[in-house]
Amino acid sequence: MFDLKIFISILAIILTFIGYVPYIRDTFTGKTTPHIYTWFIWGFVTAIAFGLQLSGGAGVGAWITLAVVLISALIFVVGLRNGKKDIAPLDTVFLLLSLVALVLWLIAKQPILSIILVCTIDMFGFVPTIRKSWHKPYSETLFSYELAGFRHGISLLALQNYSIVTWLYPVTWSIANTLFSVMLIIRRRQI
Repeated sequence: MFDLKIFISILAIILTFIGYVPYIRDTFTGKTTPHIYTWFIWGFVTAIAFGLQLSGGAGVGAWITLAVVLISALIFVVGLRNGKKDIAPLDTVFLLLSLVALVLWLIAKQPILSIILVCTIDMFGFVPTIRKSWHKPYSETLFSYELAGFRHGISLLALQNYSIVTWLYPVTWSIANTLFSVMLIIRRRQI
């Protein structure tokens, strides 16, 4: 029997991999330079978000988050070789803020507070990439972020239980990826 939520989840997972194929290709060619702090934070914290979604009853809707964990880990590893090497002091500040927020998450042990902290940590982790991309807007693969904004939006439809614990992560990322894409487009036109 056809299950719409499973179909949407599989579609979003396929879009995840389609969206990051150009990113990984561009990283190997040197066109894209992932910021390793960002991808380290995203991989680690997204794994926590996946666990929170599972515990919150997201069901097949959490599969998309697991796909993002795998892609983030791969990009981090590739980024160690081909990624952003000049780390600014502000980047380290946001890495440390992310780690402090992670400690707070470990102490909190409350699902709603935990997902809020996870989303906050991820946004702190995004700052080094935003800073880098503001100055070098062609150092990121725009298509990957545009598709991620869309994919996170449709992944909401795959959730089997709706609560702040299950929907906050994809909503946060849908908005963040869309705004980042808009910033890249604007900055590319200005340069």
